[in-house]
Amino acid sequence: MLRLSSRLSTTTQVSPRLFLRLNSTTATSFKIPTTQKAVVFYENGGPLKYTTIPVPKPKPNEILINVKYSGVCHTDLHAWKGDWPLAVKLPLVGGHEGAGVVVAKGSEVKNFEIGDYAGIKWLNGSCMSCELCEKGFESNCEQADLSGYTHDGSFQQYATADAVQAAHIPKNVDLAEVAPILCAGVTVYKALKTADVKPGQWVAISGACGGLGSLAVQYAKAMGLRVVGIDGGDEKKKLFHSLGGDIFVDFTKTHSIVKDIQDVTNGGPHGVINVSVSELATSMSTEYVRPAGTVVLVGLPANSYVKSEVFSHVVKSINIKGSYVGNRADTREALDFFQRGLVKSPIKIVGLSELPMVYELMAQNKILGRYVLDTSK
Repeated sequence: MLRLSSRLSTTTQVSPRLFLRLNSTTATSFKIPTTQKAVVFYENGGPLKYTTIPVPKPKPNEILINVKYSGVCHTDLHAWKGDWPLAVKLPLVGGHEGAGVVVAKGSEVKNFEIGDYAGIKWLNGSCMSCELCEKGFESNCEQADLSGYTHDGSFQQYATADAVQAAHIPKNVDLAEVAPILCAGVTVYKALKTADVKPGQWVAISGACGGLGSLAVQYAKAMGLRVVGIDGGDEKKKLFHSLGGDIFVDFTKTHSIVKDIQDVTNGGPHGVINVSVSELATSMSTEYVRPAGTVVLVGLPANSYVKSEVFSHVVKSINIKGSYVGNRADTREALDFFQRGLVKSPIKIVGLSELPMVYELMAQNKILGRYVLDTSK
């Protein structure tokens, strides 16, 4: 069963299981082992090995995080398969939704203390001096370093992270539930900002009940938007409405999805957030979006294109934008929504050793919400 965080209070409390794992160690002294458990692959599409590897040592600008939990993102599956035209580090420890405790730090680190909660994000580091970094587009930096892609990520018990980009996690949150916010939450929050949809207007979430979509629905509602969710199956419909979504369109039960969406939104949504990995669904969103509306591309199906018929594109004056994770401010804001109880993480916790099973379910599109790995198992 998916475990949902409570809406009964304005903050999410530290779970008893996490307290028991941390209370035996002081905030200023941690015993760091020399070896650890991790999931490693040595070639794209090759075996995912649950094995023992050395614990890394932080560089002067890095912190060492004892990763307690890590979310599993579709990007991790793409990285393993080698789906993208971007060289991946090999061998590689994947993962970029890691939440844990700072147990060591480099000599130059000033913004974290031992014992702080910290998060590993997709963007591990950037040059911080180019035009893009100066304008807050740090993820677009040509020298960007990516967790779980060009830098060993969070599918291990101890991981290093650049202290500038690492996320500051409040001490009063459950680390298992906050883990998906570090990528999925930040990504959809930034995408909603990119869509520039105003309170009271309609936004469509294509792929509304997966790891990203389930959070996008909640962020959209917290931002005052009306939400139409597009996905397939009765289970997903039930989840969508439990998250506060307004209208669910089941693509498996309609032969006129464009008309159906335009009808229920009285002319089409003002914005569309495409988090599905379907080329057809992405291109279809350019048809049902409202005139002068914005289609935002987030999901990254391999070798795919978005197609928009030129005449309609011009006459409807629609916008098509890409949105790629978020910067440090987006991260802080996305975490604030979570801390205030406005967003919850629909998660299922399994052991780190079960990552291959999670990938299999993900490839079959059988996941509701987000799988989170417990690194102790």
